[in-house]
Amino acid sequence: MSRTRRALLGWWPLAGWPLLGSQGARAQGRYPERPVTVVVPFAPGGIADITARAVAEAMGRQLGQPFVVENKPSAGSIVATQAVASARPDGHTLLLMSNAHAVSVGLFRKLPYDVQRDFTPVGTLAAFDLGFFAAATSRLATLAQALAYARDWPGRLTIGTITVGSTQHLAAKLFEAMAGIDALIVPYKGTPAVLTALRSGEIDLAVEILGPMLPQVSAGTIRALAVGSEARHAAMPAVPTVIAAGVPGYSVASWNALAVPAATPAPVVETLHAALERALAAQAVKAEFERLGVRALPGTPGALRQLLAREIDRWGGVIRRAKIEPE
Repeated sequence: MSRTRRALLGWWPLAGWPLLGSQGARAQGRYPERPVTVVVPFAPGGIADITARAVAEAMGRQLGQPFVVENKPSAGSIVATQAVASARPDGHTLLLMSNAHAVSVGLFRKLPYDVQRDFTPVGTLAAFDLGFFAAATSRLATLAQALAYARDWPGRLTIGTITVGSTQHLAAKLFEAMAGIDALIVPYKGTPAVLTALRSGEIDLAVEILGPMLPQVSAGTIRALAVGSEARHAAMPAVPTVIAAGVPGYSVASWNALAVPAATPAPVVETLHAALERALAAQAVKAEFERLGVRALPGTPGALRQLLAREIDRWGGVIRRAKIEPE
């Protein structure tokens, strides 16, 4: 029995579902028998959308049917998620799941679905490391200096992020709590606004996903002070982690994954998971991820279920401590 099948057996009962390639499976029709839709809860052109398209294209080549990305952006990823939750559970509609789904559980009083109950995990896809940045001309040359400033002058260190409740915003809140400092965290409408504020000196630091910031770092307009992952990032090996800069235990990364409606047959899930793992190992996908500063994050369906549960618990606690009122 393969490792993949053992992982699936641990989470999704196969009783009653014929194995792919058996007579019963042929009676159901070959999978996939038509184009597969990957519903992405973000706008086209962003880093999550680009990574999803790279993986979808590779999966389509393997399985002999196009994997078509359909963008359905909305607050909390609700529109896209509800669309997939109500789709036919036959493996022809997938959801690009992310840590935004875990965060939304704590940000909304009532969601029209249960993200843990109404979906079957396929596997993790990518990790998007976060970084702490300062303007190139800032007096704060290291994160350790920023921490010292915050401790000497409580309430004066300003940290810019995108919108309240975003991973970046909550990562800044978590940093404040774990570092034991009192900082002013300033939310902006989007990354361009955060960059403008940082370069003009309106804020001292910014917390943002590395990918969109790497060109600015390369151009010398901003400086990377630390990365939020447990290890240094391959694109910036000289930049320390937040842990090394003086905040033990701090580790934050955004992530995304694929999931299908809950009643999707287990053999179909296994086929999708195997195609996803092969896609992540494809040279073209690796090259695109490297260009974007993204880490491939292969993982079993069971591992994704555990990750989602941990992230719901973790970010729910951050939201409560930050006293962010659910909508």
